[in-house]
Amino acid sequence: MKYRKLGKTGLLVSEIGLGGEWLERHNAQEIQAVVDRCEAAGINILDCWMAEPNVRSNIGAALKGRRERWYIQGHLGSTWQNGQYVRTRDMPKVKEAFADLLARLQTDYIDLGMIHFVDEIAEFHRIMEGEFFQYARQLLEAGAIRHIGLSTHNPNVATLAARSGKIEMILFSVNPAFDMLPASEDIQTYYQQYDPSLGNIAPERAELYRICEQENVGITVMKGYAGGRLFSASTSPFGVALTPVQCLHYALTRPAVASVMVGYDTPEHVDAAVAYETASPDEKDYATVLASAPRNAYFGQCTYCGHCAPCPVGIDVAMVNKLYDLAVMQPEIPATIRAHYNALSANAGDCMACGGCESRCPFGVPVVSRMAKAAELL
Repeated sequence: MKYRKLGKTGLLVSEIGLGGEWLERHNAQEIQAVVDRCEAAGINILDCWMAEPNVRSNIGAALKGRRERWYIQGHLGSTWQNGQYVRTRDMPKVKEAFADLLARLQTDYIDLGMIHFVDEIAEFHRIMEGEFFQYARQLLEAGAIRHIGLSTHNPNVATLAARSGKIEMILFSVNPAFDMLPASEDIQTYYQQYDPSLGNIAPERAELYRICEQENVGITVMKGYAGGRLFSASTSPFGVALTPVQCLHYALTRPAVASVMVGYDTPEHVDAAVAYETASPDEKDYATVLASAPRNAYFGQCTYCGHCAPCPVGIDVAMVNKLYDLAVMQPEIPATIRAHYNALSANAGDCMACGGCESRCPFGVPVVSRMAKAAELL
């Protein structure tokens, strides 16, 4: 495993990390197996933005006795309310959720305290000038967090953060599909079609990478696989499939990028990512594949990011979408997918078609119609 300095934090992090989101659907033993495989491979950084109590507890149990071997990205503003994830700026709820994170991870500090999911410029200014950032500074001074970071999908917000002098590192979405897209703070149009000549990065994103390198603000990467969409020609916005190694190489060759937070369901998924470390130049080559690819829009494709939550009837929309996509990609629906779907406390058949999820989706996914299709299929 190779290690890179994470900007001005000075932390040496593995260039392949552990993104905890996919662990939400696994039990303690399965999470332990993934964490063990990661550690054996030399992975030393994980991101835990999830508020769901059980996954936090299971990750904490998996790290017990070896906390000092890991750098943890823990998020401020990701909360669990009425059985669902809710992003909030309500300070009592923010503080309660952070205390819960420490307790469940069985630690008294978080290495990277992340200001969670800021995609609007106006909100960025409210946070930085208000009590939310003051709270982050209090945690820093108390040693409860060691560094202050911020997560965003919007390169304009990320650029402001990098130039602020107050944010030491950024969790940002990086993959070839997203880099072809323009910046926007409008959650309804953020990922609408953008069609430059293939190979040209959207200028806002290219500028962000340059500024982060210049300001020594490190980047950890989320959505490096675009929710797995890039692995199939039928779901890739380019119309061609990429491998995990090619996706990782793309992200890791962006300026200022230190580590890619990869989601793993199994130890074998860890192996597929860690294969990057011994891959040949030909195996890493994404440019040749993309050079002749048809150009397509990314708009409307779910990446299972969870920002559609909360659902008023408790549907885990991201999970239903993932199970639906897995089902339609198979000639026959695997029994395991039906079992996972039927085990959900609320599923697509419970959808009220209120559309709240669609208003929060950064990718313009037609969630209501997908729920109807999922209910019929599954």
